[in-house]
Amino acid sequence: MTNNYVGKRVKRTEDPRLIRGLAHYVDDVALPGTLHVTFVRSIYAHAKITGIDTSAALSTPGVVAVYTGQDVAGKIGPVPCASALPELKVPDHRVLATDKVYFVGHPIAAIVATDRYAARDAVDLVMVDYEELPVVTDVEQAANGGPVIHEAFGDNIAYKLTSGEGDIDAAFTAADRTVKQRILHNRLAPIAMEPRGVLARYFPGEEELTIWSSTQIPHLMRTQVALMIGIPENKLRVITPEVGGGFGSKLNVYSEEALLGWIAMQLGKPVKWIETRRENMQATIHGRGQVGDIEVGFKNDGTLTGLRYSVFADLGAYHQLLTPAIPTLTGLMLSGAYKIPAIQMNITGCFTNKMATDAYRGAGRPEATYVVERALDLVAAELGVDPAEVRRKNFPSPDEFPFHTATGLDYDSGDYETALNKAQEIIGYAQLREEQKKARDEGRLIGIGVSTYVEICALGPSQAMPAGGWESATVRIEPTGKVTVLTGASPHGQGQETSFAQIVADELGVNINDVTVIHGDTGVVQYGIGTFGSRATAVGGTAVFVAVQKLKEKAQKIAAHMLKADASHILFEGGKYSLQAAAAASATGVSEPVVPVGQAPAGALPEPETDGKSNLTIQDIALAAHLAKDLPPDTEPGLSATYFFEPKNFTFPFGTHIAVVEVDHETGDIKFLRYVAVDDCGRVINPMLVDGQVHGGIVQSIGQAMYEEVVYDEQGQLVTGTLMDYAVPRAKHIPNFELDRTETPSPVNPLGVKGVGEAGTIGATPAIVGAIVDALAPFGVRHLDMPVKPENVWRIINGN
Repeated sequence: MTNNYVGKRVKRTEDPRLIRGLAHYVDDVALPGTLHVTFVRSIYAHAKITGIDTSAALSTPGVVAVYTGQDVAGKIGPVPCASALPELKVPDHRVLATDKVYFVGHPIAAIVATDRYAARDAVDLVMVDYEELPVVTDVEQAANGGPVIHEAFGDNIAYKLTSGEGDIDAAFTAADRTVKQRILHNRLAPIAMEPRGVLARYFPGEEELTIWSSTQIPHLMRTQVALMIGIPENKLRVITPEVGGGFGSKLNVYSEEALLGWIAMQLGKPVKWIETRRENMQATIHGRGQVGDIEVGFKNDGTLTGLRYSVFADLGAYHQLLTPAIPTLTGLMLSGAYKIPAIQMNITGCFTNKMATDAYRGAGRPEATYVVERALDLVAAELGVDPAEVRRKNFPSPDEFPFHTATGLDYDSGDYETALNKAQEIIGYAQLREEQKKARDEGRLIGIGVSTYVEICALGPSQAMPAGGWESATVRIEPTGKVTVLTGASPHGQGQETSFAQIVADELGVNINDVTVIHGDTGVVQYGIGTFGSRATAVGGTAVFVAVQKLKEKAQKIAAHMLKADASHILFEGGKYSLQAAAAASATGVSEPVVPVGQAPAGALPEPETDGKSNLTIQDIALAAHLAKDLPPDTEPGLSATYFFEPKNFTFPFGTHIAVVEVDHETGDIKFLRYVAVDDCGRVINPMLVDGQVHGGIVQSIGQAMYEEVVYDEQGQLVTGTLMDYAVPRAKHIPNFELDRTETPSPVNPLGVKGVGEAGTIGATPAIVGAIVDALAPFGVRHLDMPVKPENVWRIINGN
């Protein structure tokens, strides 16, 4: 092996095609005779459908077909929910509404036309008769007797769950003090760069259906869609071209994917649907959406004794793939980076007349971290001590790992104080606090926010996952010596085409440009689970790594046979299998190694020359393995290996973020002065990729903390239905990020990798809000709900 690539800032191999406009997204796939699909969607949040008249649409030039819920009822199964919780109520949500709608954007009819403009025009010609029903958009009202959305259930409570360990009553009895706070996690829209898209083609002769979809889970989607539309799974191929961003919003099986597959089978022609941004805001999942009450018990010295969090989770009108599971992830991570003897989580998951919530970057962990970190800030304020010191006092020490939490998890490894110390050193924490005091004396409002987080990643062990937690990889060396990697992970911006190639190139001693990573095609790649939950490298990369080891074992066996030596005398280094010195002298009669065979001439595959040689390149062995003229007994031709890696635990990255802001007295405007992030994601394969992931995550946290919120009015209308109404941070809002890291390898996998894709969205939000609250502390402020807008800050300053 070599050390040429792993740990180095290697530029992303996938970027040239992306920045040059040469990549292919779903809408770039052009098939002859493609028809286009648009949807009639509900304009009401809750209503009975008393009639649908499609005649005018059907008579429009270019319209080929119109399908309603009645047309597909019994032919396409319900949208799947993979969550398994005790007494969970799962609505029978179909791809098209049949007798009622229960959120704005609920699809009612699909129109198929020769071009997308004719299809869109025909939408306005479908007449839907509605009988409006009462609407409930407030999650607490939904839980406490609001209008029932699914009559079969009798109420809007999808499930209740209490979890945690330790004697919570004794913990609060033992506390010297307690603090309580209501915490709001506003609904967010993921806003992927590219909305969703689906293209389906059916070959009736072969009975084969191919679906191109911007999904994060091509294999799981294939399984579910096959079940929904009744096609054999091995007759369905799912291809994921460029996704254009996912953030969890494409970690689902949506109604459009199954419906377009079914329509293609009915019409025998390709059909395509590309989501508009308005549809994306209405009918692609939202994230977060929780409101709860936190109570923390602690001693006068700052030692935590217990934590209770009771939350109402706004699940929306129905369940997508993981909707009910997301709040449970919040419960699992309520210990944060701290030793808390007793924890209790009480979840009430509720239906509301809104789009479903599901996994959005962080998926339950940002909510947990925000709850715990705000609680630690409140404890510090109550005691009048520095927030960093309260955190430091409650850290487990490195020698306490694996660390068992009162939520039932076992953290793999950690050194939280070192990360905190490093962040404080970079930002000059003690001096910064002195400067803050001077600034306040001058009338300036400077705030410092600290967040020391831990997250659960590498989702993971199959026992804890709804559809398997392993990941697969095949590594193959072609006859010409080029290397092909097939991964069951499905990267869509994380950079695994590069990082996986780095791992393989170092392990095989080849040039990274000779390694091609293939993913996202169920017709080519062995079954995999997909990319989400910061799992692709920690689980998928480990599968690649182990597959390479298996391949090298076979190559060593072949090398030993070709060099007429025992395998124990063969060394592999720098891409070459060599005889050890003593064995080489015995085999060849010389003490110096012979120069290895050169490159094969163009157009020819020469047989490897081995007489008198003491080393062979991995390419020599690959060629010999394919020619198969001189292989060891009982050895299969070819040089490839497949491995399915099943982790035994999750991984638990951690870190410290520190934000410094200044609030404008006159306008309430919030300006970043510094932002430092020290993250520990275990062993780092590519620091450039890590920095990019942290950058993006912090930006999304800035969005949640200061700008973004999905707003429905009392009638269930989506007020923030376009990017003119839904504010996302722009470049001018983003500070310079000062990034560093510590590196604590995970014992869960041989790479020591933990994961980093969601770190920024988990660690940043409490640091940002904490900094704003700290800036407003002279006005008696201890907590603010997100998003913290200048208007709200101005009102506090001016006493309004």
